[in-house]
Amino acid sequence: MRRLMMLLAGVLAVTSAAALSPANAGCLSGAAVGGVAGHFVGHHGLIGAGIGCAVGHHRAVVRDREMRYHSNRY
Repeated sequence: MRRLMMLLAGVLAVTSAAALSPANAGCLSGAAVGGVAGHFVGHHGLIGAGIGCAVGHHRAVVRDREMRYHSNRY
């Protein structure tokens, strides 16, 4: 039952990320991936979620900045 609840929470987080800004969506999807990876590596899901959120947010901001730069060049 606990695995089912965790799976549903992950699905909810990833699907709700589509309705948010790209940077927040990057944080949520990164947190979901990092939390799962941290859990399987050594039961450090919260640490993995925190690091995944930071990495996902950073990548989304960089991607957004690059898209704005390339759209203004031409």
